[in-house]
Amino acid sequence: MALHNGTTSDSQVIWLTGIPGMEASHPWISIPFCAMYIISILGNAAILFAIKTDRSLHEPMYLFLSMLAVTDLGLSFSSMPTILGIFWFNAREISLRACFAQLFFIHSLSFIESAVLLAMAFDRMVAIRSPLRYASILTLPRVGKMGLAFVFRGVALIFPLPFLLRRHRYCRANVLLHSYCLHQEVMKLACSDITVNSVYGMLVIVFTVGVDSLLILLSYILILKTVLSIASREERLKALNTCVSHICAVLLFYTPMIGLSVIHRFGKGSPLLVRVFMGYVYLLVPPLMNPIVYSVKTKQIRARIILMFSK
Repeated sequence: MALHNGTTSDSQVIWLTGIPGMEASHPWISIPFCAMYIISILGNAAILFAIKTDRSLHEPMYLFLSMLAVTDLGLSFSSMPTILGIFWFNAREISLRACFAQLFFIHSLSFIESAVLLAMAFDRMVAIRSPLRYASILTLPRVGKMGLAFVFRGVALIFPLPFLLRRHRYCRANVLLHSYCLHQEVMKLACSDITVNSVYGMLVIVFTVGVDSLLILLSYILILKTVLSIASREERLKALNTCVSHICAVLLFYTPMIGLSVIHRFGKGSPLLVRVFMGYVYLLVPPLMNPIVYSVKTKQIRARIILMFSK
């Protein structure tokens, strides 16, 4: 299918793809996807409710966790309805304007989550390296300002993308490989020069995900240096245990995100199913696993959720 006349129009339609070659199994595949969607919504909502209703959890660490839960909910709501619509109703059509809006929300929320994970690493570093100054460094107003800065950064960096895409003529096959819109995929549908889009997209990833991940790594180097200087083995383990949940969240987020970006730009010969699978992992696994990891590894959150459900 090709977009007619080779011009950009908001009435143009893009066709999304479920899992290529497994169309007949989409109704069955939708069952685990729907289960993951429900669990991610309930899990992140439970985290937010537990933090809101327990005043003892109104601390920087848990406020950052609530920001993480909000961004995970946003990622679920911006992607899963489209995916389930394809699996259940074969609703593969999406307008160009709706596609641009979806990729804006997916990418901006991803960069907001990256910033939140960096702030959580900073929180752990201050708590371990300067525990006596923790309350004075990470005050609640300062945490709120950091949250607003995360949102501003994510929105400001992604805001140009829909406008950069609108200036192109779309006259190639208008079928995307994924069940949702990503900038890397949509720009390939253009029949005009996409150098600006490609360079801008790469720069944004390098200066957000790249810098954030390096700063997180630096934070943990400093944390490890401090922990190793502690004489008591028991105290060392206790300090490291407070970082386990965050390390899991970082790995769950950055591994598929960086892998998907590398595959899209440099893995032209990679199997199609690998690219599709990585795309689903990138969007579905972090919102699903983050509340589970934090509920299991964080005693205060676990106790509050157990109390909440027992009532």
